[in-house]
Amino acid sequence: MTDIGFIGLGNMGGPMARNLVKAGHSVKGFDLAPEAIAAAKENGIATVDNAAEAAMGVEVVISMLPAGQHVRAVYTGANGVVGLARKGTLLIDCSTIDVASARAVEAAAGEAGLDMLDGPVSGGVAGAEAGTLTFMVGGSDAAFARGKPLFEVMGRTIVHAGGPGNGQAAKVCNNMILGITMIGISEAFSLAENLGLDQQKLFDISSKASGSCWAMLNHLPVPGIVEASAANRDYKPGFAAAMMHKDLKLSQEAAAQAGVATPMGAEAAALYTMFVNAGNGGLDYSAIIKLIQGR
Repeated sequence: MTDIGFIGLGNMGGPMARNLVKAGHSVKGFDLAPEAIAAAKENGIATVDNAAEAAMGVEVVISMLPAGQHVRAVYTGANGVVGLARKGTLLIDCSTIDVASARAVEAAAGEAGLDMLDGPVSGGVAGAEAGTLTFMVGGSDAAFARGKPLFEVMGRTIVHAGGPGNGQAAKVCNNMILGITMIGISEAFSLAENLGLDQQKLFDISSKASGSCWAMLNHLPVPGIVEASAANRDYKPGFAAAMMHKDLKLSQEAAAQAGVATPMGAEAAALYTMFVNAGNGGLDYSAIIKLIQGR
């Protein structure tokens, strides 16, 4: 059994912490939202009054927070985790944030003599609840070896992507591919419809031909063809457009910092910005087809 402090018990963090409790670990947690705290208590998580208290007297601290500024504040701000955690504590941040913030926080942890990993996830709320998340992990080999047993409780696929910040790098690169791909699928199926080609026929062909891809096979934005598609549920999200928008913006921040041209990524970010700013952030990311079709 491991004593764990968990900071951020929302839609993702709450189920992740619950799975750790189910596996026999002792978890105390904190969240700013009263409803998240209430749910945590029902699931056997001992709740505390602030992030600092969650970080003290434990072997591992795990966080799931909205953005880089929140991670910096929690770990390196006043009464931050880095300054309060006892020597030997392993820090794991599972938030999806900018690469620069991840590396800055991990550097601060290293200077304080603490191991830290960045471990953003893929799989959404359903994956968090089922314990089937994919973790993309950045950090040292030694830190990864310490964290892997906990990742295996919360997820199904755990990949060590390399040194500090590489988990975040993998996440933004992967989701840039996904966002660009969904726009391409939306354009192709919209074109097919306007050319008089039955969309089922296009799927039957492309899914077995060079146009086949994971997003088409699992998240086709056209209803009635792929059972798992959000298009069959009025685009109720599995992965919300607002989250795709966030990840695409992070990809462009990373590209600018690295001096790398990503014109397709930039265009995808611009299209999702338009879509989300029009009030569609709560729809599934595949609903971008509405923008492509002028709906």
